Amino acid sequence: MNKKSVVIALGGNALSPKGDDGSIKNQFIHTKESMQNIMHFVRKKYNICITHGNGPQVGDELRRNEISSNKIPPLPLGVLVANTQGAIGYMIQQSLQNALYKEKSDREVVTFVSQVKVDRTDPNILHPSKYIGFRFNSEKANSLSEKYGWNIKEQEPNSWRRVVPSPTPLYIFNGKSIKHLVDFGTIVIAGGGGGIPAYNNLNGTLEGLDAVIDKDMTAALMGRVTKSQELYIITDVDNIYLNYMKTNQLTLDETTTTEIKQHLKDGHFQEGTMAPKIKAALYFLKYHGNKVVITSISNLKNAILNNSGTIIRN
Repeated sequence: MNKKSVVIALGGNALSPKGDDGSIKNQFIHTKESMQNIMHFVRKKYNICITHGNGPQVGDELRRNEISSNKIPPLPLGVLVANTQGAIGYMIQQSLQNALYKEKSDREVVTFVSQVKVDRTDPNILHPSKYIGFRFNSEKANSLSEKYGWNIKEQEPNSWRRVVPSPTPLYIFNGKSIKHLVDFGTIVIAGGGGGIPAYNNLNGTLEGLDAVIDKDMTAALMGRVTKSQELYIITDVDNIYLNYMKTNQLTLDETTTTEIKQHLKDGHFQEGTMAPKIKAALYFLKYHGNKVVITSISNLKNAILNNSGTIIRN
């Protein structure tokens, strides 16, 4: 195997793009397409760990709970994170295993249902910021907020979404097992949806928490656990931009941690969208990481060849 290890953080757009109906049929179609791009890492003989988002899916699950709550006992958000982690892991695992089969590769794919430790007193728990579920105009979003008691925020102009607590990930359970398999050459899917948030009670036992952890920060932590050299953060844009969507928009092709920290301080990256990705990149490069690439799934092949995407180095 290649001595390089990579963590690939798949955004929700890779599985359920904006404007899609979110049907399981379409999610499988998008997942299969995305895995064709992940195969570029396989051909380069990387050791691979994949994390993924679950924002659209866990939002849908919450809404199903609310609609059927008078007939079926609803499930807490933490359990829904576990459910979507398993379901999305299944889609990725099957799609990638089929892609490997077509290329006569004997590498195996395994999915971990991952718990991630958080701090029960994390202030982020009291200030919901993680976008989940479908996008709505302001009228529809306010209507749903009043009906179900949602916290809502505007993510893009006239595009409102539900927000839930998003504590910082502190520790990934089963990290040694994940690293062992990655080093062996098994393709591991772990920390999906940011992982199932859990905290320690006073007696030391684990307890679930109703929140959704940012998957990019978990991916950065996963990179530290697996001692990976590279982190690819897959989102819905090809590059990072300064002055995004303004007349003076500027593409960043390659930058350093010093420069990107200043851009973050200057307010170029929106909280809840690009800012968490930048913070995850900085964390990864502080511990073991050599390179972070932020790009889209369709642009991945060129990004691996250093011909596209935004590259961040120390």
